[in-house]
Amino acid sequence: MQPLTPAGNDAVQGLAQRYRVSTDAVITLLNAVSAGGGSMAQFYHPELGGGGQWMRGGMTMVGDMFNHGLQATVAGLCSELSSLLNSHQMFAPAPPPSGTGTGGGGMGGFGNAWWPADLGHPSSSGGQNDARYAYFPQSRRLAILRNGQVTIHDTLDHQIGGVQQQQGGSSGSLSFSSQFGTFTVDSLPVVSGGAPAPQTFAQAQAPAPSQPAPQPQPPPGTFGGGGGPPQTHADILATLERLSALQQKGILSDDEFRAKKADLLSRL
Repeated sequence: MQPLTPAGNDAVQGLAQRYRVSTDAVITLLNAVSAGGGSMAQFYHPELGGGGQWMRGGMTMVGDMFNHGLQATVAGLCSELSSLLNSHQMFAPAPPPSGTGTGGGGMGGFGNAWWPADLGHPSSSGGQNDARYAYFPQSRRLAILRNGQVTIHDTLDHQIGGVQQQQGGSSGSLSFSSQFGTFTVDSLPVVSGGAPAPQTFAQAQAPAPSQPAPQPQPPPGTFGGGGGPPQTHADILATLERLSALQQKGILSDDEFRAKKADLLSRL
């Protein structure tokens, strides 16, 4: 975990006292909000009802879905942490890894950071075993340091909210989580060396031109279509996010959104 600045530590302590949660829970949300670029968070903490999601200006989901007090606590914490990340230096600068000075391994010109200077400052960084990572949501880049070599990946349409070591995988093989689920770093295109950015995630999932995708019509009274109501937990959360966006654009009324939200939550 990236260390906090003194001001960051004081802010975490203050939030923990005001919201009556542990500092570990606050730090978990801080890292998640930071990884989501300040606008979203995907997190897991037993004190916060297990797994959950937060979107700025949107809905907040917690594992204990009927605990409205916990939902309000998470929403309040994430909103305040987002504001703090925009106005304060919450994380201390990450020290350069041992043996990665400017003299070897193709690392020259990176200054005190191990990633290329033109990427700026990451929203989150860390390491697992012999691999280190730094995530840059604004430029859609993920930098990986392994065996003294830096590789830059395009994150496509992923909004990375977590990182974990692959169980049973090779040393240093990282997997990340986003709104699309869990994926490995090896699944991301490599753009190191100034190569053009590849196609987006949505384009990669589109059918080949010779096989145009069918355009099913949504049944009367439903939202979005897609061949039937969502079945899995992930499908339901994704549908709720889409409905929230429609509500914010004024396409859905508040009453329509609440009715559909209640219907979807009843299937969890």
